[in-house]
Amino acid sequence: MSDVITTAVEALNTKIDGGFAAGTAKFVIEGEGAIVIDGDGAREADDDADVTLTADVDTFKGMLDGSVNPTAAFMGGSLSVDGDMGLAMQLGAALA
Repeated sequence: MSDVITTAVEALNTKIDGGFAAGTAKFVIEGEGAIVIDGDGAREADDDADVTLTADVDTFKGMLDGSVNPTAAFMGGSLSVDGDMGLAMQLGAALA
């Protein structure tokens, strides 16, 4: 597991204490790996998900630390979303 993935899993589990019950989401961090978030929390995995969000390392780190707005990243093309857009919006709200 990369340091980026390890740090991201820890940060996500802190932000979504108790898991994300709305569905299953996957973050693909280009060049690093994937993280799945569900009712059990966040973990390194590349399982199928209801929504997949793909971004580079800098965009993902910015979304975690609050310096990058996920909606602005999506509109600007630095974050792609494949699947349930409503679930992606719920996840963004949960991570804020």
